Amino acid sequence: MFKNSDQFSASTKASVDAQLTAMNDFANKAFQSVAELVELNISTAKASLEHASAAAHQLMAAKDPQEVIALTSSQAQPNAEKAMAYGKHLASITAKAQADFTKAAEARLAETTRHVSTLIDDLSKSAPAGSEKAIEMLKATIVNANVGYEQLSKATKQATETMEEKISEAVKHFAPATEKPSRAKK
Repeated sequence: MFKNSDQFSASTKASVDAQLTAMNDFANKAFQSVAELVELNISTAKASLEHASAAAHQLMAAKDPQEVIALTSSQAQPNAEKAMAYGKHLASITAKAQADFTKAAEARLAETTRHVSTLIDDLSKSAPAGSEKAIEMLKATIVNANVGYEQLSKATKQATETMEEKISEAVKHFAPATEKPSRAKK
Protein backbone atom coordinates (compact mmCIF):
# COMPACT_ATOMS: atom_id res chain seq x y z
CA MET A 1 0.00 0.00 0.00
CA PHE A 2 2.71 2.48 0.95
CA LYS A 3 5.63 2.78 -1.43
CA ASN A 4 8.03 1.80 1.33
CA SER A 5 8.13 1.20 5.03
CA ASP A 6 9.84 4.56 5.65
CA GLN A 7 6.76 6.37 4.36
CA PHE A 8 4.53 4.31 6.71
CA SER A 9 6.90 4.88 9.65
CA ALA A 10 7.00 8.62 9.06
CA SER A 11 3.23 8.76 8.81
CA THR A 12 2.79 6.75 12.00
CA LYS A 13 5.35 8.86 13.88
CA ALA A 14 3.64 12.07 12.78
CA SER A 15 0.29 10.73 13.91
CA VAL A 16 1.60 9.66 17.33
CA ASP A 17 3.39 13.01 17.79
CA ALA A 18 0.21 14.89 16.92
CA GLN A 19 -1.82 12.79 19.37
CA LEU A 20 0.68 13.41 22.17
CA THR A 21 0.67 17.13 21.46
CA ALA A 22 -3.12 17.21 21.50
CA MET A 23 -3.29 15.27 24.79
CA ASN A 24 -0.73 17.64 26.30
CA ASP A 25 -2.75 20.67 25.18
CA PHE A 26 -5.96 19.21 26.62
CA ALA A 27 -4.23 18.38 29.92
CA ASN A 28 -2.79 21.90 30.18
CA LYS A 29 -6.21 23.46 29.53
CA ALA A 30 -7.81 21.16 32.10
CA PHE A 31 -5.19 21.99 34.74
CA GLN A 32 -5.58 25.70 34.05
CA SER A 33 -9.35 25.48 34.50
CA VAL A 34 -9.01 23.44 37.69
CA ALA A 35 -6.47 25.96 39.02
CA GLU A 36 -8.91 28.81 38.36
CA LEU A 37 -11.68 26.88 40.10
CA VAL A 38 -9.48 26.10 43.12
CA GLU A 39 -8.43 29.75 43.32
CA LEU A 40 -12.07 30.86 43.21
CA ASN A 41 -13.07 28.37 45.91
CA ILE A 42 -10.16 29.29 48.18
CA SER A 43 -10.80 33.02 47.89
CA THR A 44 -14.54 32.46 48.43
CA ALA A 45 -13.92 30.29 51.49
CA LYS A 46 -11.47 32.82 52.93
CA ALA A 47 -13.91 35.71 52.37
CA SER A 48 -16.77 33.67 53.85
CA LEU A 49 -14.78 32.87 56.98
CA GLU A 50 -13.79 36.51 57.43
CA HIS A 51 -17.38 37.62 56.90
CA ALA A 52 -18.77 34.98 59.28
CA SER A 53 -16.25 35.94 61.95
CA ALA A 54 -17.13 39.64 61.67
CA ALA A 55 -20.86 38.85 61.72
CA ALA A 56 -20.43 36.64 64.79
CA HIS A 57 -18.60 39.45 66.63
CA GLN A 58 -21.39 41.86 65.73
CA LEU A 59 -24.06 39.44 66.92
CA MET A 60 -22.25 38.84 70.23
CA ALA A 61 -22.01 42.57 70.75
CA ALA A 62 -25.76 43.05 70.19
CA LYS A 63 -27.58 44.42 73.23
CA ASP A 64 -31.08 43.17 72.53
CA PRO A 65 -32.96 40.71 70.28
CA GLN A 66 -34.10 43.45 67.91
CA GLU A 67 -30.52 44.43 67.22
CA VAL A 68 -29.77 40.75 66.49
CA ILE A 69 -32.69 40.62 64.05
CA ALA A 70 -31.57 43.85 62.38
CA LEU A 71 -28.00 42.58 62.05
CA THR A 72 -29.18 39.24 60.66
CA SER A 73 -31.49 40.80 58.08
CA SER A 74 -28.82 43.31 57.05
CA GLN A 75 -26.58 40.39 56.05
CA ALA A 76 -29.12 38.86 53.62
CA GLN A 77 -28.39 41.12 50.66
CA PRO A 78 -24.57 41.02 50.88
CA ASN A 79 -24.66 37.23 51.24
CA ALA A 80 -26.97 36.87 48.22
CA GLU A 81 -24.79 39.20 46.17
CA LYS A 82 -21.72 37.16 47.07
CA ALA A 83 -23.50 33.96 46.07
CA MET A 84 -24.52 35.51 42.74
CA ALA A 85 -20.97 36.75 42.11
CA TYR A 86 -19.62 33.26 42.86
CA GLY A 87 -22.15 31.72 40.46
CA LYS A 88 -21.24 34.18 37.71
CA HIS A 89 -17.52 33.57 38.18
CA LEU A 90 -18.06 29.80 38.20
CA ALA A 91 -20.13 30.02 35.00
CA SER A 92 -17.39 32.17 33.44
CA ILE A 93 -14.71 29.59 34.26
CA THR A 94 -16.89 26.80 32.90
CA ALA A 95 -17.71 28.67 29.69
CA LYS A 96 -14.06 29.56 29.14
CA ALA A 97 -12.96 25.96 29.68
CA GLN A 98 -15.63 24.69 27.31
CA ALA A 99 -14.60 27.22 24.66
CA ASP A 100 -10.92 26.30 25.05
CA PHE A 101 -11.65 22.58 24.74
CA THR A 102 -13.91 23.12 21.75
CA LYS A 103 -11.34 25.28 19.98
CA ALA A 104 -8.56 22.75 20.64
CA ALA A 105 -10.74 19.82 19.57
CA GLU A 106 -11.79 21.59 16.37
CA ALA A 107 -8.18 22.39 15.50
CA ARG A 108 -7.15 18.82 16.24
CA LEU A 109 -10.02 17.42 14.20
CA ALA A 110 -9.14 19.61 11.22
CA GLU A 111 -5.50 18.53 11.42
CA THR A 112 -6.41 14.86 11.76
CA THR A 113 -8.86 15.08 8.86
CA ARG A 114 -6.18 16.60 6.64
CA HIS A 115 -3.70 13.94 7.70
CA VAL A 116 -6.12 11.05 7.14
CA SER A 117 -7.24 12.48 3.79
CA THR A 118 -3.61 12.64 2.70
CA LEU A 119 -3.09 9.04 3.80
CA ILE A 120 -6.18 7.91 1.92
CA ASP A 121 -5.04 9.77 -1.20
CA ASP A 122 -1.64 8.08 -0.92
CA LEU A 123 -3.32 4.71 -0.43
CA SER A 124 -5.58 5.24 -3.42
CA LYS A 125 -2.61 6.01 -5.67
CA SER A 126 -0.90 2.75 -4.83
CA ALA A 127 -4.01 0.63 -4.24
CA PRO A 128 -4.67 -2.33 -6.50
CA ALA A 129 -7.33 -2.13 -9.17
CA GLY A 130 -10.84 -2.78 -7.88
CA SER A 131 -10.31 -1.13 -4.49
CA GLU A 132 -12.04 2.11 -5.50
CA LYS A 133 -15.17 1.23 -3.49
CA ALA A 134 -13.11 0.66 -0.34
CA ILE A 135 -11.39 4.03 -0.80
CA GLU A 136 -14.77 5.73 -1.32
CA MET A 137 -16.07 4.09 1.86
CA LEU A 138 -13.06 5.37 3.82
CA LYS A 139 -13.64 8.89 2.52
CA ALA A 140 -17.36 8.68 3.33
CA THR A 141 -16.54 7.50 6.85
CA ILE A 142 -14.34 10.52 7.42
CA VAL A 143 -17.02 12.88 6.11
CA ASN A 144 -19.66 11.25 8.35
CA ALA A 145 -17.38 11.44 11.39
CA ASN A 146 -16.82 15.14 10.75
CA VAL A 147 -20.55 15.77 10.40
CA GLY A 148 -21.18 13.90 13.65
CA TYR A 149 -18.54 15.92 15.45
CA GLU A 150 -19.98 19.19 14.13
CA GLN A 151 -23.42 18.22 15.41
CA LEU A 152 -21.99 17.29 18.81
CA SER A 153 -20.07 20.56 18.92
CA LYS A 154 -23.18 22.59 18.09
CA ALA A 155 -25.20 20.75 20.75
CA THR A 156 -22.49 21.38 23.35
CA LYS A 157 -22.32 25.07 22.50
CA GLN A 158 -26.10 25.30 22.67
CA ALA A 159 -26.16 23.60 26.07
CA THR A 160 -23.48 25.97 27.38
CA GLU A 161 -25.37 29.00 26.09
CA THR A 162 -28.58 27.71 27.68
CA MET A 163 -26.78 27.23 31.01
CA GLU A 164 -25.40 30.77 30.86
CA GLU A 165 -28.86 32.15 30.04
CA LYS A 166 -30.42 30.25 32.96
CA ILE A 167 -27.77 31.58 35.34
CA SER A 168 -28.39 35.11 34.07
CA GLU A 169 -32.14 34.64 34.51
CA ALA A 170 -31.66 33.34 38.04
CA VAL A 171 -29.46 36.31 38.88
CA LYS A 172 -32.07 38.72 37.50
CA HIS A 173 -34.84 37.08 39.53
CA PHE A 174 -32.71 36.67 42.64
CA ALA A 175 -31.35 40.22 42.75
CA PRO A 176 -34.72 41.96 43.38
CA ALA A 177 -35.50 39.49 46.17
CA THR A 178 -32.27 40.42 47.95
CA GLU A 179 -33.02 44.12 47.72
CA LYS A 180 -36.31 43.84 49.63
CA PRO A 181 -34.75 43.50 53.11
CA SER A 182 -32.64 46.63 52.59
CA ARG A 183 -35.70 48.59 51.44
CA ALA A 184 -37.65 47.43 54.46
CA LYS A 185 -34.92 48.84 56.73
CA LYS A 186 -35.32 52.34 55.32
